[in-house]
Amino acid sequence: MFEWLLNHPWTAFARGDIVFLSGWPVWLLAGAVVAMAAVLAASVLRERSARRVVLWSLQAAFVALLLLMLWRPAVSVSALKPHANLIAVLIDDSHSMSLRDDGRSRIDAARQFLAAPAIAGLSARYGVRLYRFSNSTERIENAAALQASGSATRIGDALDRIAADAAGVPIGAVVLLSDGGDSSGGVGRDTVSRLRLRRIPVHAVGFGRESEGRDVEIAGAAVPLRVLPGSRVEAEIALRSSGFKGASARLTVRDAGRVFASREVALTGAVQDETIDFSAGEAGAHTLEIAVAPLAGEGNTANNRVTRLLAVDSRRPRILYVEGEPRWEYKFLRRAVEGDAALRLVSILRTTENKIYRQGIGDPRELEAGFPSSPEELFRYDGLIIGSVDSGWFTESQQEAIRRFAAVRGGGVLFLGGRAALADGGYGRGPMAEMLPLELPGRHGTFHREPASAHLSAAGRESPVVRLIDDPARNAARWDALPVLADYQETGAPKPGATVLAEMSAAGRTMPLLAIENYGRGRTAILATSGTWRWQMRQDHRDQTHEAFWRQLLRWMVTGTPGQVTAATPRQVLSDETRLRLRAEVRDAAFRPAPDAHVEARILAPGGRESTVELAPKPDEPGVYTAEWNAAAAGSYIAEIIARRGDQELGRDAVTVLREDGVAENFHTAQNRELLESLAAGTGGRYYHPSEASKLASEIEYSEAGVTVRQTSDVWNVPAMLLLALITRSAEWLLRRRWGYV
Repeated sequence: MFEWLLNHPWTAFARGDIVFLSGWPVWLLAGAVVAMAAVLAASVLRERSARRVVLWSLQAAFVALLLLMLWRPAVSVSALKPHANLIAVLIDDSHSMSLRDDGRSRIDAARQFLAAPAIAGLSARYGVRLYRFSNSTERIENAAALQASGSATRIGDALDRIAADAAGVPIGAVVLLSDGGDSSGGVGRDTVSRLRLRRIPVHAVGFGRESEGRDVEIAGAAVPLRVLPGSRVEAEIALRSSGFKGASARLTVRDAGRVFASREVALTGAVQDETIDFSAGEAGAHTLEIAVAPLAGEGNTANNRVTRLLAVDSRRPRILYVEGEPRWEYKFLRRAVEGDAALRLVSILRTTENKIYRQGIGDPRELEAGFPSSPEELFRYDGLIIGSVDSGWFTESQQEAIRRFAAVRGGGVLFLGGRAALADGGYGRGPMAEMLPLELPGRHGTFHREPASAHLSAAGRESPVVRLIDDPARNAARWDALPVLADYQETGAPKPGATVLAEMSAAGRTMPLLAIENYGRGRTAILATSGTWRWQMRQDHRDQTHEAFWRQLLRWMVTGTPGQVTAATPRQVLSDETRLRLRAEVRDAAFRPAPDAHVEARILAPGGRESTVELAPKPDEPGVYTAEWNAAAAGSYIAEIIARRGDQELGRDAVTVLREDGVAENFHTAQNRELLESLAAGTGGRYYHPSEASKLASEIEYSEAGVTVRQTSDVWNVPAMLLLALITRSAEWLLRRRWGYV
């Protein structure tokens, strides 16, 4: 309708300029309109009434329209010069285009679109160059070469190819035929910028249904990068379901065919977040299969499972425990950790004012002078527990080192309750005050030897840190049934960012018992009691509640503690992606960035092939080194990163990556219209439905790329002008007749 009224498509007006071909100035047109309106007002508005104002408005509009036509308005727009430009047609030839919608495959629909008379007729005005793309991009002679068998879709790479070709030939526009599924995560800004620089519009034609139909898909799954052997692991899983609202499905985690965990979930018919807990198992790299069981009538079951890697660390983190007095909590805490082969507890117990007792040391000289006097010595540990010891026992430099232990080194620090702890120990002041997850009272006398019962908070019911039993409801009941604590420490409100996992009820009020938070690169926690040992003494000797609680809490403290060299990769599972990107953060013994290190990665590829890659420093991030390597074959890759400064090795770390082929095309099979529309809008093009072939053919010429000419077309004589003139005169006559003025 728009094109019929104005003789041109909307694109011509959106990209063009309105000009006047009469050559007369625009200000003269405005003056003439005002003058004629005034003359009409003098004759029509002799009697003031609303009816006469309406008649005057219609007459003035008609005169203004006639004057506008005298000035001869026209649209001036840049258009492709016929027979001098190429139209690049990019056709998605990946596996997802073989999917059927309404009985016809998407690739067949694309072929039919290309055969439409309007699209086929483009070759009479321009050169049409066909490309097919999936994993790679290549030219083809005709649509018969399309197979829809590619294992990946890389729209960005295909557009980069067009931008490169445009440097040698005049490409006036791109027509992209795709369902919008992109294996590389979307089209990068650099690609869009290159197209915009050359002013090449991308006209996207979307194929495929815009909803998933009856389907259940694992839209995402996240597991921790690394954990300690036997740790509780929480997998966060995003499920997308369509057509199965209210149905139940079984979610399972397997490792080498062995079931780690399994539970039923109720489907919501949309995207929902689920968690599932399991034990990490033994040290080593575990390949986890996270799957949801197929349901009857499900159209695509290949997206019901994903693979994730779980690195179970073989190292034994070292935790330094500083206790200011002999007490039962010290004895039972050490006993709980001694049975954990994944942790090593080193302790300093102050037996008298000037005497200490060391346990768990690896060398007779370790901690010989007491608490570490330098950051380098303290930073050799991964975690730190501070018991009932007055803060004044630490020097100012030691207190600052403790703060930096969490903030800079990335270690975990746990503060226990006690008669010389927390507020009673002066921890509400000084460098350590800001690292506490709870506000402390500004007074002494906060430690009470009175009964207190423990129970989980709302956040604790969902946290694996305090998970004693797999089932959340049974776990909360187990906490409620624990023996009472014999003491507690008053604390204040949690700080912003802190999480209270457990609370205690004592003396008619409820207070935080266990609170945690992230602090800098590390973690801090407060356990406001010294009486958890009663959980061991007042229960059956076979009960493992006390041991499980302490082992999980301490594992949480140190699992994320980094070494001097920390290796990472953006994605541990490369689905139809060959670029293995490595990143290493290197620090010295005081955990200062080491920008002068020599860093290399030793990569073990499938089949036992070894390669060495040197990592280059990032100029804007001191101590950070990166490299990119081509992982050509599918399978598991292990990259060990080693950093040296001269002859001294600063440290090493390893990361495991799994490369898969033919996986990404099974996911998100509905048309990604949002991506196609965004790409078209970002480059000056438009999104089209396949039925709009004629519209695309008529609008594609309006481009500023390639070889262009300036087209100027009259719009003063278009049907819209005639209709407006007819409407204003007819309306005036009808109103005059109705009101008795004729």
